[in-house]
Amino acid sequence: MTSLIDWDLAARTARRLSPPSPSVSRDEADETVGELYRAADTAAGHVADLTHLVEPPITALTRVVDRDAWIDVNAAAMRNVMTPLVDRLMSSNSVGKMAESVGSRVTGVQAGALLGFLSGKVLGQFEFFDQPGGQLLLVAPNIVGVERQLHVDPSDFRLWVCLHEVTHRVQFSAVPWLRQHMQDEVDALTATVEIDPNALRERLRAGLGELTDVVRGQGDGSGLLSVIATPEQRTILDRVSAFMSVVEGHAEFVMNAVSSDVIPSQPTIEERFGLRRRRGGNPLDRLLRRLLGLEAKTRQYIDGAAFVRAVVNKAGVDGFNLIWTSRETLPTKDEIASPADWIARVHS
Repeated sequence: MTSLIDWDLAARTARRLSPPSPSVSRDEADETVGELYRAADTAAGHVADLTHLVEPPITALTRVVDRDAWIDVNAAAMRNVMTPLVDRLMSSNSVGKMAESVGSRVTGVQAGALLGFLSGKVLGQFEFFDQPGGQLLLVAPNIVGVERQLHVDPSDFRLWVCLHEVTHRVQFSAVPWLRQHMQDEVDALTATVEIDPNALRERLRAGLGELTDVVRGQGDGSGLLSVIATPEQRTILDRVSAFMSVVEGHAEFVMNAVSSDVIPSQPTIEERFGLRRRRGGNPLDRLLRRLLGLEAKTRQYIDGAAFVRAVVNKAGVDGFNLIWTSRETLPTKDEIASPADWIARVHS
């Protein structure tokens, strides 16, 4: 069967298009890697205290990586996630012929361009589609680049980032059904993808007007996928958006809840990082962020953190932790905006 995406080419393209790393000496690089590992270990204790979640003794692997290694992991993860979708599309003779006309190398370059862009943005990531137990990735050159850009204390900033990322590791390790939940949502999206070429063309045609709004910055910030999604897919995307708001907002809450004894310059870091996030880079960077839905990602941090703070203030940490009981206790998209409704539903 013809491959729809040349993933090896995607990884090579991403490495070629990845932005240059900050200039550091060999000693500086070694010191940064060592400090990030130590910061991750330190963060784990604070996360346990603040979340009341218990990681299993053997938890997910933690790795400090460069951009090339991040690209390799995510290219493999994307291949794993997209294989069922590719198989579904290629099962249609018409779509298969369309894929052959485009060519796996073209789509490989496109996927590589996406990975190359993101490789310069991600500070850390809990990746759970490539390795069975998941793995926490801390992208050293990006962390160094941002701490220099913000002119903040490097040690404080590195621990601050690790608090956020280790919270994700704890979430998915202490609440193991979360990973299967995400996989099920991906499978649900795959099952709804149109394999009729005429239907695909109609969805693309219908989305062109909305896509223009996205490019102009007038859309809702949820990106290209939501523009061409069917109503059924939008329902799934709303569930995923609410879920991601919870996990991202929870991590945001934790990283900013530590005492000043832990990170003395935390208020300065939070203020400067928030300003950087709102500015969003140069015009091309902002356009790509809109197309990829990264502006919606920013809203997930903000809205999710507000939800977590509201619930913790009203019900306490253990009251908030009822959220991890089952899929049914996860908040809906509407409840993210109205925490009192979630409290009334779950705590009743």
